[in-house]
Amino acid sequence: MSERASRVAPAGGFDRRDLVVVVGLLVLAALLRLPDLATRGTWEADQGHDMLVLRSLVRDGIVPLLGPPTSIGDVHHGAWYYYLLSPAALLTGGSSPLAVVGLIALVGVAAVAVVWWLGRAIGGPVAGLAAGVAIAISTAAVDESTFIWNPNLIGLSSAVALAGAWRAWSGGRPTWWIVAAIGTAVTMQCHVLGIALLPVIVVPFLLDARRRPLGRIAIAWVVVFAIAYLPLIVNELTTDFSETRAALDYLEGGREGSEVAIAVRFGIVGLRVVSWPLVGLITDGFVPGVLPTAAVVGIVAWRWRAGVGAERVVAAWFGLGLLWSTAFLTVAAPSLASVVPGLPNDHYHAFADPMVFVIVGLGVGAALRQGRPIAVAGAGIAVLAFAGWNLTHLPPSVHPDRGFPAGRVAGERVDATLTAGGVDRSTPVLVRSLPDFKSTEAMAYPLALAGRAYVAETPRGIAPGSAGEATNVESIGGGLVLLCDDRFAAAIGAACGGEAEGVVTPDGGGARWGPLLDRFEAQPDRWVSVYGGSP
Repeated sequence: MSERASRVAPAGGFDRRDLVVVVGLLVLAALLRLPDLATRGTWEADQGHDMLVLRSLVRDGIVPLLGPPTSIGDVHHGAWYYYLLSPAALLTGGSSPLAVVGLIALVGVAAVAVVWWLGRAIGGPVAGLAAGVAIAISTAAVDESTFIWNPNLIGLSSAVALAGAWRAWSGGRPTWWIVAAIGTAVTMQCHVLGIALLPVIVVPFLLDARRRPLGRIAIAWVVVFAIAYLPLIVNELTTDFSETRAALDYLEGGREGSEVAIAVRFGIVGLRVVSWPLVGLITDGFVPGVLPTAAVVGIVAWRWRAGVGAERVVAAWFGLGLLWSTAFLTVAAPSLASVVPGLPNDHYHAFADPMVFVIVGLGVGAALRQGRPIAVAGAGIAVLAFAGWNLTHLPPSVHPDRGFPAGRVAGERVDATLTAGGVDRSTPVLVRSLPDFKSTEAMAYPLALAGRAYVAETPRGIAPGSAGEATNVESIGGGLVLLCDDRFAAAIGAACGGEAEGVVTPDGGGARWGPLLDRFEAQPDRWVSVYGGSP
């Protein structure tokens, strides 16, 4: 091993006790993630969209070239998100969100093992245990494992990228860099902002390339990323570069949150990046968010200065990685300067979570290793406080919107209402939303499962699985399903439950859609009105 490798070599070998530890961590992680999966996760437009795409993929062979839409104009995430989830969807023909979220939960459990290994390899058994426990009981990490959303695979892929990079950089076989490349590519596919992880992995690769030949590995990296972005390349060549044009339009336009001073934005984003994996959303506890953020900064400074070997190298690597991630997101995602309660937007920087957990593990391990009473007591108090906060803030067994079961019941009620009103299932029904910038796919998917034809509007056109390519939705003869989200009453200009709906159907449906057949609150603040039958 070279002099450089000896300075960053892993801390100690693994033994049978490590197997006991990792099995215990996996059991703990599973117990916190797997129960009540059918009801713990939210059911909104994003989840409906993903299930419609997966259903079309496994049932009809329609291969998506783009991933889920982002919140920045008409840009999309990577298509490999769907390819990775397709085995779970295939098991049930795309008819069970539970199968898909079950796979996501198992991904969350697997991330615990990888983070434990990384902490153990760098800082020893105590550091590994502390890092593993941190991610296992983290309310944020548990939440990421309980619903369908593209960033929820990033915890594992980023941990794999970091672990592969560390194994290679610390003297392992160069082929570990290919593992790092795969993890990085998956992270970038699952969320466009995952590109921030690329420099964190590339820099140690370049440092490693200075001491040994990595030409073939570099070629392998090119192959990995070419495969990852092949669907996007095909899309661009067949759609007149639609994604490129959408990205340029976004960059030329104004961006939400950019009016906040960049220094203030940097502070808010940094606080969110570091505190999210440790205590969750900062609006749920600002002081509990500030304290662990300060602790992480302190650990990085302490181990960078006082640590030796691997610990010192990783303190610098991850510390600079978090600093870079904060700076990148401050510029690339200015909307992170504001927090929208009820929306899972902190998952945007989930690629940084493994770095935070490992830093915490290094801090706990170093404090106990020193053996000083004040250091041991401080670490013990911090661990107890962390465990107490997270174990009392875990996602409830039933999500406030009651999850997909409530969405399925609503879809079945709509289908039965239309059938009773004389609307045949083969006649498309129009699904429209108030406000119009909110997608209708949370309803479109249950209607698809019921076998009813639909044309569902979204802010980006017609939803997957819609009947035909209707250009004049007003001519659709199967009735109207009007969704109204009362959380956006201010944007709509009227309250749901009658007043807002009357703006779209001023005559109560009348000659255009038929009479009002039913109106009900499907989920909290989400109203459904069904029009159809003979006018």
